[in-house]
Amino acid sequence: MSANRGALYARVSTSNGQQDPEMQLRELREFAEHRGLSVIGEYVDRMTGSKDSRPSLNRLMADASQRKFDVVLVWKLDRFGRSLRHLVNAIAELEALGVAFVSFRDNLDLTTPSGRLMFHVVSAMAEFERALIQERVRAGLRNARAKGKRLGRPRVFVSAAKIADLRKQGRSWAQIVEETGISKGTAQRTMSGLPKNLAEPVAPIPVNFGPVRRPGPSQKRIRFIRNWADC
Repeated sequence: MSANRGALYARVSTSNGQQDPEMQLRELREFAEHRGLSVIGEYVDRMTGSKDSRPSLNRLMADASQRKFDVVLVWKLDRFGRSLRHLVNAIAELEALGVAFVSFRDNLDLTTPSGRLMFHVVSAMAEFERALIQERVRAGLRNARAKGKRLGRPRVFVSAAKIADLRKQGRSWAQIVEETGISKGTAQRTMSGLPKNLAEPVAPIPVNFGPVRRPGPSQKRIRFIRNWADC
């Protein structure tokens, strides 16, 4: 298998044309030609680097898993990795696939012993950063508990009587959720603690008044006679 196939990755933060990835690609092409690499593909993302998932980056990693190239060339580390942890994980995945990694501007070449040493240093820094974050989180939780603060999601106080009254009025769960601003599950759990006769909605009782009768001519005559007799 040939060991001189390279893939170029470039990224710019915006897609409105104000940033052009061609500057990165031009220098990477010159570097690949100097190294004797045959560029088999160029992967370009035009979006912020704050996301781990990017279309071209995902395609690059998928092609790496199929061993379509042997070396990944990037212009700078911050163009490739979102964070130190993401960078280390991505490079480690490439290394496990047998794909080398080269950062042009950072002089990081994992095909050399010094580059692999630098990668281990970067990995140790990422582990150190992760440990610091975990320690800061634990310290913050301890401080909050010491001050008597309640941790977790704030408790939602729901009036069971109000929900029961709405159900008695024949309101559906969707209408109750819209009116009270709570979830359907919270409303139903609140109702589950009430007696069954209060929790069940009261259906309206149909009343049949029968057909409406209008007085006929004979009834009008009898009513007139009665009124005349009372006078």
